Amino acid sequence: MNAPTAARDARDRRAATIAMACVGVFVAYLPVTTVSVSLPTIQRSLKASTADLSWVTDAFVLPMAALILTAGVVGDVYGRRKVLHAGLAFCAVGAAIALSADSVEVLWAGQAFAGIGAAALLPATLGLIGHAVPDPRERAKYVSLWSASLIGALAVGPLISGLILEHASWRWIYLTPIPASLLAMVAAARFVTDSRAAGARRLDWAGQITAAVAVTSLVYAVIEGGAASFGETRVVVALVLSAVAFLAFVVTELRSGSPMLDLKLFRSPAFTATALVAMISFLGLIGFVFVLSLYLGQVQQLGTLDAGYRMLMFTFTAMLTGPLCGRIMHRVSARVLITGGLLLAACSLLLLTSIDADTSFGALAWRLILLGIGFGAVFAPMTATAISSVPHRLAGMAAAGSNAFRQVGAALGPALMGALLTTAVGDALPGRLTDARLGTAAQQQVTGAVDRAGFGAVHAVDLGADTPRMLHAFTDAFLDGIHLCFIASAAIMLLAAVISAVLLRRPRGGDTSAPTPAAAPRQAEEPALHH
Repeated sequence: MNAPTAARDARDRRAATIAMACVGVFVAYLPVTTVSVSLPTIQRSLKASTADLSWVTDAFVLPMAALILTAGVVGDVYGRRKVLHAGLAFCAVGAAIALSADSVEVLWAGQAFAGIGAAALLPATLGLIGHAVPDPRERAKYVSLWSASLIGALAVGPLISGLILEHASWRWIYLTPIPASLLAMVAAARFVTDSRAAGARRLDWAGQITAAVAVTSLVYAVIEGGAASFGETRVVVALVLSAVAFLAFVVTELRSGSPMLDLKLFRSPAFTATALVAMISFLGLIGFVFVLSLYLGQVQQLGTLDAGYRMLMFTFTAMLTGPLCGRIMHRVSARVLITGGLLLAACSLLLLTSIDADTSFGALAWRLILLGIGFGAVFAPMTATAISSVPHRLAGMAAAGSNAFRQVGAALGPALMGALLTTAVGDALPGRLTDARLGTAAQQQVTGAVDRAGFGAVHAVDLGADTPRMLHAFTDAFLDGIHLCFIASAAIMLLAAVISAVLLRRPRGGDTSAPTPAAAPRQAEEPALHH
């Protein structure tokens, strides 16, 4: 093979690798908003409670939070193309299970398999880009393309769900990832060159197990405590188990020669700030999306396509804002961008507390556009700041750690907001029914239906001539809960803004007191492999 042909072949393989990386992250994130906007339909079909719906979301997010760091190490040791194939296979299997789901438990299983696949795809796809494009400046362009693919999946998910649900069962929203994953696997086997990270790394099984137990136990306690009582024995046991597992994780990582997450990274205030902001902001964001989907479906009684148009106001704006903010990072500090974005997000969430059942598309859209601008300003500089705030050789682990914290927040968001919504609506409903002048027997019939089968059961209650007044009272109670959730999300954003303003400073080269070489997850030539 002559030199021009070899060079052309290398360019083609690089382009194919980057394309497969973008397809991989698109497949990984497609279930996030595809499923979120379909939750009201799923709830009615499977007669699921609000706690059940929280688990539908968290069954996907929890494996991402628990396994993403380990998946990166597996790719470094055994090859990133193999992890890419495994991730795509898990996504296809998970979608197939969910496609055949006839109960909420089977749907949880499908979501969990897809979450495992997403955990593998995120570090593998970025690792492949880092290997294919060694120049840091050129790599930044393709990482931006990767990020755009991720946000693009969030943007088109509601529209895909809406179009499908206009004509078919909700189960068919899971069809798209199956052929996409299988075709990507075939293309990757043909065109993607495998890569590994140089240097000695070992799988940190003790850290993996203790981290997974800590996060899963905490989310379980929050969801089940909100649905029942935080004083129940199983909830208390889960909280204690989470605390013990977290302490065990800290001890394990401090003693490990090859830790999954080197805790010396937290010597950098900027890394600590970005990790906390990632977790707290995604807690508010994913919790907000969960509650908003219920507002659009339960309160406004919108079809999935109409709800998708409204969700698009937020996701599409964030997709446009992120790259724009990335371009001005050399002129405007990350501290200003992140803090300003979080403050704008908090303001928009407070503005959303004025919406009601009759809020028009336009009145809702401008509030969601403001929210999208705020979050878009946060996304772009967050990982860049995490990477630049630590020694160069630790940049990969810093980016992976920031992403892991982000997924922990994403797992806690629906759990906390679902618990808050359930409690708030349950507290407000009796008073609203009394205000509607419904008798004691009618009130007990409505509250009993909610206790047995969740909020969706209200629409099946027949009180004869009193039904319209009962539904109006339920809507008012539901809005009370939604407004409280929006206020809580705004408070979370304000907390993240304070952390950003206080801890974020211009990087000064990071702390040169580094962990041992065995602990360094990436070599200098691949500084930003996990996003």
